[in-house]
Amino acid sequence: MSDCTTSVHNHNQHNVQIIAAVDSLAPQVTALALNIHANPELSFEEVNSAAALIAPLRTAGFEIEEQLGGLPTAFRATFDSGKPGPVISLLAEYDALVDLGHACGHNLIGTASVTAALALKQVSHLLTGKLEVVGTPAEEEGGGKIILSDKGFFDHVDAVMMFHPRDKTMVVRGGLACVDAVFKFYGKAAHAASAPQNGISALDAVIHTFNGINALRQLFTDDVRVHGIISEGGSATNIVPAYSEAKFLMRASTVRGLSIVKQKVFDAARGAALMTGARLEIEEGLTYAERNNNLTLAEYFKQNLEILGVEVVPPPKSGGIGSSDIGNVSQITAAIHPYIRIGDVLPHTPEFAQAAGSEAGLQAMLQAAKALAMTATDLCQDADKLQAVRDEFLSWKSHF
Repeated sequence: MSDCTTSVHNHNQHNVQIIAAVDSLAPQVTALALNIHANPELSFEEVNSAAALIAPLRTAGFEIEEQLGGLPTAFRATFDSGKPGPVISLLAEYDALVDLGHACGHNLIGTASVTAALALKQVSHLLTGKLEVVGTPAEEEGGGKIILSDKGFFDHVDAVMMFHPRDKTMVVRGGLACVDAVFKFYGKAAHAASAPQNGISALDAVIHTFNGINALRQLFTDDVRVHGIISEGGSATNIVPAYSEAKFLMRASTVRGLSIVKQKVFDAARGAALMTGARLEIEEGLTYAERNNNLTLAEYFKQNLEILGVEVVPPPKSGGIGSSDIGNVSQITAAIHPYIRIGDVLPHTPEFAQAAGSEAGLQAMLQAAKALAMTATDLCQDADKLQAVRDEFLSWKSHF
C-alpha cells in the first residue's frame, strides 16, 4: 500500500471514529441543547446556560477556568494532549434575544462546540497540542469575544472555529463591522398646555435625530445600515418630556468605513440637541470588527461537511449579512464561522427560535459537531494543512 493510500485510509478511519463518538453523545447533547433552548438567558446573564455547557466538559476531564477575563459567564475548558501541536479553540455562544429567546440558535452553537470537544476527547489519540472550548457570552448585546480578544485570550491560538445555524449551508460568509450607541437627551419639563414655552422637549431632540439620520441615508454607501428605536419617549402627553432616549446600531463593511458613518450619525444627534436646546449624552458600545474568513480552513470544513453528505451552497453575492464579535477574533488568528441549514427560516424571528429547538436544528448541530471535530483532527494530523491555514492568516495580517 502506497504512502498516499495509507494516508487516505487513516484519514477515513479517523472520520469514522469521530462520527461514532458524536453519535454516542447524541442523546446527552440534544437534551443539553433543548434545555438551553427552553431556558433562554440574555447577554451577560447566561449563568445556567454556561454552567450546563461546562458540566459535561468537567466530567470529561477538561481543565475548567470560570469567569474568564472577569466576565461572570465566560469560561475556558482545556484538554492538553501532551504532544506538540496546534492550539485549537472551539467557540461557544449561549445568549438569547429579548422577547424572542433562542431566535439566533445559540443553544445549538454552544452545544455543537461542546459536543465536538467531548467527541475529540473520546478519540484523544488523534489529537496533538491543546484543544479549548471558549465560552463567549453576550454575542447579541455586549461583545463578549471583543472583551476576551482585547485581554489576549486568543493570542496563543492557531485556529478558531464555530458554526451558526441558518437557512442555507455556507462555509464562507462575510460579517459587517458594527457599533451601537445610546443617545440620552435631557430637556426641561413643563405643562404642555398652560406653559409649554417653559419646556425643552427631549422627545423632539430624539425625533430630529431620526429625521437627521434619515436625511443621511441617500448619502451612505450600499453596505451601510443604521437602525434605531426610541427606548424612552416621555411619561405623559400633557408634560413636555424632560428625558428621552434613542438606541442606534450602525453597520458598515469595515471598521474604517464604520468610523465615518458613526461620526455622521453622532453629528445628527448633536445637531438635534442644538436645535432643541436639550443636553446630549452619548454612550458608545464596543466596535464589532468585520469578519476575516480563513478560506483555507473553510475549505477543510467544507470537505468534511461533504463527507457527511451535507450539500454546501455558495453565499449570495450581496445582502443578507449581519455582524458578530467573531470578527474581532478573526483579526487575531485564523477563524471560520460557517453556517448550516436548519430550515427555511431567518435569524431573529419567532420561526427561527422554533427551528432552533426542532429535530432539523438538532441534526444540524450534530453535523456541525462532526465537521468541527473532523477539521480539528485535520489540523492535528496534517502539518501541511495547519501550515497552509497559518500562512493564509499571516499573509492577510501583513497587508492589513
